[in-house]
Amino acid sequence: MLDVAHLVKKFGPLVAVDDVSFHVPAGQVLGFLGPNGAGKSTTMKMIAGFLTPSGGTAVVCGHDILTDSVRAKQQIGYLPEGAPAYPDMSAGEFLTFIAHIRGFSGADARKRVTYIAELINIGDILSQPIETLSKGYRRRVGVAQALLHDPALLILDEPTDGLDPNQKHEMRVIIRMMSALKAIIISTHLLEEVEAVCNRVMIIDRGRILVDGTPAELIASSRFHNAVRLALPDPDPLIAAALRELPGVADVEPVTDGEGDGFWVLSADGEPMTSAVAALAQAKGWPVTGLRTERGRLDDVFRSMTMSAPQARELARRGVVA
Repeated sequence: MLDVAHLVKKFGPLVAVDDVSFHVPAGQVLGFLGPNGAGKSTTMKMIAGFLTPSGGTAVVCGHDILTDSVRAKQQIGYLPEGAPAYPDMSAGEFLTFIAHIRGFSGADARKRVTYIAELINIGDILSQPIETLSKGYRRRVGVAQALLHDPALLILDEPTDGLDPNQKHEMRVIIRMMSALKAIIISTHLLEEVEAVCNRVMIIDRGRILVDGTPAELIASSRFHNAVRLALPDPDPLIAAALRELPGVADVEPVTDGEGDGFWVLSADGEPMTSAVAALAQAKGWPVTGLRTERGRLDDVFRSMTMSAPQARELARRGVVA
């Protein structure tokens, strides 16, 4: 569905995207992650044909975005950052306008708008001016226009931004439903969204791809994979010292978060350690108030890839999610 080859974008001396290449087949939902200014939106704008690359290209369903741009764009549904639309139009007028641009007319256009409005659950606001809609509804109208022509490649920049929890759930169900026959790229800051709908994750920073894999692979690479969260009313340093003596323990870190005070017991090789930690706690008579195994955390992988080591360690100590 999509082949991106050595994309580069320069704004004067600034290199916003630096030799980015990847392939997205049908049936894949790619979570495109990175800190602000990493180059995510610029990359997606080049793929969608809104920005001309300084170098490289992208091929959409066999059509090069530089040499066959109209046919490439016909295969793309794009939700830009901010979901721009004509504010004085009603939602229905805007979607009808988009339907006409996409080649629908008459009854076919009306039928397509009705279908998409029902799919995205915006039928009750079609008569309202877009400027009067909430941020969440404007976002949903933006998703509707991206889906209107049933594109093969769907590029969504923050599709659930501004949606309430129920609306986010609905949107994720829609994305999963469509994913079997489409290639989908989602840029988001919500890591739980990546785990909910994506079967591939890519992290980009300073215009370069840092990591590319499945959510499970990234979670397994987290230093918290199979770590043990031990909660204690009084996390004595002597307890930490005893935990460090256990075989397979890489480190023990104090932590204070929503679960209270305690320690992270980090595995050296990612192997489970819960039984060993529990047995030691029982043998020592420690007043444990909680003990659980962490499967791994995308936020930890994200921080380790995009932040300096001292910043990442401090945030992890405080239990702060990136």
